Amino acid sequence: MLRLSYAVFAVLGWLTTPASAQDIPRSECLAISQGSPRATPVNLRTAASAADEVAITYGGHSTYYIDTPAGLRIATDWSGTFRVGRLPDIVTMNRAHSTHYTLFPDPHIAHVLHGWGEDGQPAKIAERIGDVFIRNVTTDIRRYYGDYSSDEMIRDGNSIFIFEVAGLCIGHLGHLHHPLDDARYAAIGRLDIVMVPIDGTYTMSLDGISDITRRLRAAIVLPMHRFATPLDEFMRRIGQRFEIDVRTERSLKISRQTLRGAPTVIILDGV
Repeated sequence: MLRLSYAVFAVLGWLTTPASAQDIPRSECLAISQGSPRATPVNLRTAASAADEVAITYGGHSTYYIDTPAGLRIATDWSGTFRVGRLPDIVTMNRAHSTHYTLFPDPHIAHVLHGWGEDGQPAKIAERIGDVFIRNVTTDIRRYYGDYSSDEMIRDGNSIFIFEVAGLCIGHLGHLHHPLDDARYAAIGRLDIVMVPIDGTYTMSLDGISDITRRLRAAIVLPMHRFATPLDEFMRRIGQRFEIDVRTERSLKISRQTLRGAPTVIILDGV
């Protein structure tokens, strides 16, 4: 247990500098996933009322917008290309390709979070901004972007981002290039909603991403980075215990109280 706990915080980058317990940002999603099965996660289940809805909108490619109850707008894998509605207040980026980041974001964006670090160091993000807590779990990326069979990787070159808001744990897998080890699963913690790339080539194989989707066991799966992947092929691989819900809208509203009982893949318009 001690070794696993160390791995969790090492991945998150929280053991690199001394800090008091009060200085360490608290993740409710991690606290629940690592707690006793008999423990009741009171603060997440009671803190979010039915009115605390989060709106999630598909922008395009790997960009989803998350609008929080307090009015903050987050955009994932932001390059500035996939604009829907107003400018986001917070953007996250991954550098696997130029469609997932920009080095020249609109200066009116208040918070720009890179999924990669500088000088060979991993990105270390654990920030509370308004009503959302944002953290990252680093992953590796291929060194040669055009060679999808290459095994040469840049360590900690990208990040999985986790957004904790209104009692929900929302994960965005980014441009994921490899299976996740136990330490990364532990560092991700519990997810209610997960955004997964299903291109089957540029990121991971459909078998690989399906394995990860099943193990994360999120209540809602939001595909992205699809290209021409047949949706029924993805559904066949992740298994029959997932329902499928095809929407004609680009947005959905969700709260802790309205999460579905059965794991569901929701296909928003544009995916």
